Amino acid sequence: MPNTEGIETITLAELNSEASLLTRMDRKYLVPPGDTQDVVDYLAPRAQVLQIDSLRHFRYASTYFDTPGLDAYFLAAHKRRRRYKIRTRTYLDSGLCFLEVKTNGSRESTVKDRFKYDPDDADRITPDGRLFVIERLVESSTCCLDEASRIAEALVPVMDSTYSRTTLHLPHDEARATFDTKLTWDLFDPDGRRLKTGVSVGHLNVVETKNPSTASPTDRLLWRQGHRPARISKYATGMALLYANLPTNRWHRTIMRDLGRYRRQVPLRQVAA
Repeated sequence: MPNTEGIETITLAELNSEASLLTRMDRKYLVPPGDTQDVVDYLAPRAQVLQIDSLRHFRYASTYFDTPGLDAYFLAAHKRRRRYKIRTRTYLDSGLCFLEVKTNGSRESTVKDRFKYDPDDADRITPDGRLFVIERLVESSTCCLDEASRIAEALVPVMDSTYSRTTLHLPHDEARATFDTKLTWDLFDPDGRRLKTGVSVGHLNVVETKNPSTASPTDRLLWRQGHRPARISKYATGMALLYANLPTNRWHRTIMRDLGRYRRQVPLRQVAA
């Protein structure tokens, strides 16, 4: 985890008030730990680090949901304009949990809507959760009511990811950067049981910049270091990495160049026609 000693702190309430950035432009990078620390040190004089109850690094768990035919995965693989991602996110240090629906807004921006959830339900979609999914898919113009209802009724857990995150807020740039370490991916079987057939990515961190529009100082420093945005989705890349039969499509270069040593030859679950 990056060392943030000496960086001014910001509370979660302040961060949400100043920079919720639920509609934003995201860029992700796969960065070795040494370069990650260089970025944090460079940003330190202009940054604030999220701190909650003396903690600056937070453990996250996300469960991703898809249809038996993996509709969300294939929409992402083929870069369809109206695609979506559905997950629960649990903040393990606080016990907070949210059901999140991510859709595409204008100009490739990402719109994230969240619904407070019971952590005990993190691996399933409740009736209230289904209604929230339907509402968000329809209101975002991702699909019509009938299609949204079909998707919501069919959702099952397919993959889990865990990692530790450090968040920096750049108030003068209206930007944010997150640094994810200890990333692991695990699968669910078709009956909703978590399988220990996953991978743990230890030699790379995921650095994500979240900006209203233009590139942030974090982006520009990473470019100077020789890093370019990587096509990585914690859901789609993880699925393509673990399931040998799934098309890698947009993530082929990332998987083969950066993550190939972790690839698992897991047989593809039966995909509904």
